[in-house]
Amino acid sequence: MKTSTFTKGILFVAVLGTAMVFTSCKKNKDVIKHDKDAKEIIIPCKDEGRSDKNFFRADASATSQDMSLSREKALTAAKQRVAGLINTKIKSVTDRYVNETEVGTNSDFEQKFENLTREVVNKTLVDITIICEKNFQESSGKYTTYIAIEISKDAMLNGINSSISKDQKLRVYYDKMKFEQIFNEEMEKLSEEGGY
Repeated sequence: MKTSTFTKGILFVAVLGTAMVFTSCKKNKDVIKHDKDAKEIIIPCKDEGRSDKNFFRADASATSQDMSLSREKALTAAKQRVAGLINTKIKSVTDRYVNETEVGTNSDFEQKFENLTREVVNKTLVDITIICEKNFQESSGKYTTYIAIEISKDAMLNGINSSISKDQKLRVYYDKMKFEQIFNEEMEKLSEEGGY
């Protein structure tokens, strides 16, 4: 009788385990089903707008009755996106830099450094390169512009280094090699994350 109870116990555990395996496997095999008339939408300049370890990139689109206005709106939106991306990365770099160096307790340095980098970003946005631009006239007569832009990582670093060299207080705490090392590591992460 002990064997029968033991066998039933093993059988119960085996059935329970099998049920769990099938249930968990089913979740991994869920496929997104589209309506039969669904079509994939390919967005022009989207792939060109992905950042990598050497460039900050962004893409955007805009529609207007006037073609030059649609271009201007798309370019402005792309600049805003790339500026946001740069500011986020610079903030990460600055936080790590402050924590990994003896600057850690100097909040004045951190604040001043962030202000300086914002100024550098704004100046550097003038030097963007348009790497993709496509214009379409819709059936409604409106124009849609898709655009992708980039800013070199080196241009950002050079701008930061140049600005710091002109500020005596920041220069005291600034270790160029350490900052560039952290900056490059953060750019690698950005590239590995798919560029957004």
